[in-house]
Amino acid sequence: MAKEASRANLLETIELQRIGFRGLGSPFYDSLGEKLATSIRADGPTWDILAPFATAPFEDAYVLRLFAGVHRAALDGSAPRVAAHFPSTGGDGDAESAMRAIIELLGESPGTVQSALAVPPQTNEVGRSASLASGLQVIASETHLPIRLREIGSSGGLNLRLDSYWYEQDGSGWGDQDASVRFVDLWEGGAPAFSSPEIIDRRGCDRHPIDAASASGALTLLSYVWPEPRERFIRLRNAIEIAERAPVVIDEEDAAEWLLRELAETVEGTVLVVMHSVVWQYLEKARAESIRAAIAEAGAAATPESPIAWLRLEPNPETYAPAELRLSLWTGREARDLLLATTGFHGGPIRWCR
Repeated sequence: MAKEASRANLLETIELQRIGFRGLGSPFYDSLGEKLATSIRADGPTWDILAPFATAPFEDAYVLRLFAGVHRAALDGSAPRVAAHFPSTGGDGDAESAMRAIIELLGESPGTVQSALAVPPQTNEVGRSASLASGLQVIASETHLPIRLREIGSSGGLNLRLDSYWYEQDGSGWGDQDASVRFVDLWEGGAPAFSSPEIIDRRGCDRHPIDAASASGALTLLSYVWPEPRERFIRLRNAIEIAERAPVVIDEEDAAEWLLRELAETVEGTVLVVMHSVVWQYLEKARAESIRAAIAEAGAAATPESPIAWLRLEPNPETYAPAELRLSLWTGREARDLLLATTGFHGGPIRWCR
């Protein structure tokens, strides 16, 4: 009975994830999710590998972890039968044949899959940079100060390099105009006033940082991105190439402890920006509250000469979608809390709320 209850929970998780696949433009993963559910009902390797996590909440994303491990095996050439059906590796997109190849692969208990199941997904979605860059525009226009950027849950740090990309709306833009990663005319209902915020230093942290400039790190990041839509995959490849030319420091550390140290350093004439995107759901409740309290305490000590900003792109706390871009800005003891925009989790149109 316990087994069947666990299986039912896992099947519900798969169905919820399929809604995401459909809504975010990945019919191949949607179909693969359907085949995965059929396979789970029949026991076998798919049930064996996911059974230990069958009762985990949807937010732990074990379906995405499994697909990332399989995708990596397709990308690195160790699973050619799987690669023959994945769109990202030139395959035919046949989900039924892909699932047969995946079941065969899982029977061998590959290390790539086991490793992916052991850590939360690190999508490091570059499409989120457009929203985050919008927030930096607002911070710069409010404070007129250069930015010290600190990101928690940085993964490979691709969004830490957001000023290496190009953003444009109605002919006005910011960033590297020659960049291969470009975000043009995405803003709806208004747009930030594009200026030239200066990021004078940047640093990130992650429990499991990825070196995006290394071959292994690049492969890991690519494995977390869904094979469709294709432009997402291309954009990530371009961002990884940029990362090779724009190094950043990402500390392997717990976010709460790391942030306490970073917030303690005050530099007059700069604004310290704490930034994150689709990270909050992966934090234990106590740790999330610790981070929130640390930012608020630092904010209470902020001055107009050394403001504190908290910029985050996270799911709506009640409806999950759409993602919300929110800013808390302290230039004195009181914070200004602003909803700047709503958008998708992988980028796309940005509905400006200012």
